[in-house]
Amino acid sequence: MPIIRVELLEGRSVEQRREFAEVVTRETARILRCTPEAVNVVFSEVRRDEWAVAGKLASDPK
Repeated sequence: MPIIRVELLEGRSVEQRREFAEVVTRETARILRCTPEAVNVVFSEVRRDEWAVAGKLASDPK
């Protein structure tokens, strides 16, 4: 049972997460030769002030 964990900054719409889950599930099932029902996708949204890249918070002004 593949479990795909996706961490992303908050703000994506339900429609975006739905489309992502559908595409990733389909391709995972194809590549790993399993059923789509065996594929789990777990989203974790992170606030911008909890994510840093190159020492700067994503919430900091650019």
